[in-house]
Amino acid sequence: MIQERELRVHGGIGPLAAGLVIFLGGGVGGVVAAVAWNEPGLIAAAVILAVLDVFFLKGLFIVNPNEGMVLQLFGKYVGTVKQAGLKWANPLYLHRAVSLRARNFESAKLKVNDHDGNPVEIGCIIVWRVSDTAEATFEVDDYKQYVHVQSESAVRNLATQYPYDAHQEGQMSLRASTAEIAQQLQSEIQARLVKAGVTVVEARISHLAYAPEIAAAMLRRQQASAIVAARKKIVEGAVGMVEDALELLQSKHVVELDEDRKAAMVSNLLVVLCGDKEAQPVVNTGSIYQ
Repeated sequence: MIQERELRVHGGIGPLAAGLVIFLGGGVGGVVAAVAWNEPGLIAAAVILAVLDVFFLKGLFIVNPNEGMVLQLFGKYVGTVKQAGLKWANPLYLHRAVSLRARNFESAKLKVNDHDGNPVEIGCIIVWRVSDTAEATFEVDDYKQYVHVQSESAVRNLATQYPYDAHQEGQMSLRASTAEIAQQLQSEIQARLVKAGVTVVEARISHLAYAPEIAAAMLRRQQASAIVAARKKIVEGAVGMVEDALELLQSKHVVELDEDRKAAMVSNLLVVLCGDKEAQPVVNTGSIYQ
């Protein structure tokens, strides 16, 4: 595996100035003087000097901020220049710029089956950057395409490991466990992209929904689950209120109730507290034992 090594090269200001002086003084000036003096040999020397000077200036290149310039000599990796500015190196070097800036990639909406076999649509956003220019250049054919393909593959694999909704307490799900899912997604993508010299800065799910063919049925299921949960909460509250009422009546000695009357009272209070509609009051004008 080819790994990055940073290369120190010469600054480009001095070679640029020297090359311009040689080109203007030795090349152009020599040709003008040779023509004036009618010296064919001097003209040839001036032309050769100008060609060599142009070849010398070919070693100049610019490195932008947050960019690495990969240098090769006859197919061999020489090193990477990361210092920004005008630089000069061997004119025989081939230059290839690789951006080190952070980039965003948003995957398409992928249709996959979750852990329970339900078809869902899922998409993700990946923030990544090149950390090793040598691996990104030489270990994969196209590191940008490699990032896209491997990221979508990781998302598909992750979606099959968890259900859309948790059906048991403490169970991880794609919809509820967003932080844990995002962390695992980042780890899985990073494991796939390490050979391409890419570091995943952040990964998170950007789109999550049931597939259209089951969306209506799943919506009804969610509504039913919400109703059951609400009813359970109402019943728990009603039981607590009835218990408090019986204890208060007993402690205040308001009325003495036997077990049958307590059961009737509990039944009536639960009907009033748990019913969907308002209860109609009935005034008892006689004794409760008649």
